[in-house]
Amino acid sequence: MVVLKGIPSILTPELLYALAKMGHGDELVLADANFPVSSVCKSGPMEIRADGLHVPELLEAILKLLPLDTYVSHPAAVMDLVESDRLRGLQVTVWLRYSELLKQAGSHGDLDKVERFAFYERAKKAFVVVATGETALYGNLIIKKGVIPPGELC
Repeated sequence: MVVLKGIPSILTPELLYALAKMGHGDELVLADANFPVSSVCKSGPMEIRADGLHVPELLEAILKLLPLDTYVSHPAAVMDLVESDRLRGLQVTVWLRYSELLKQAGSHGDLDKVERFAFYERAKKAFVVVATGETALYGNLIIKKGVIPPGELC
């Protein structure tokens, strides 16, 4: 836990360091409890553990510090449902919460839906993958870092 003014206490020192090192266009994956984090991170991304925390609470904290990319049509992406889950009508209610939080951060809130194996490949190219305790199926989220205009820098 970090105890600093203005910094959400659920953000670990490792995660704060990763956020500070990210540049414009770098991506961060908030992975659910079923995501193969260690396997994906063998190919390069930094692996950070946030076991026990859920994606919405981490996303809310991260978005207090990290600007979303405004130069792309979708600064956030989720793993799309596989055909069998789509056919049985699986609803992913956590996506609604992600959209709300993205809108609060100034984004349009639309989530890009990425096919499962394409999502894994995209995650392998991310800057960092955060392993969470999120139990919602399809609870994975990728966000792309934007820029902070000069007038907004501290």
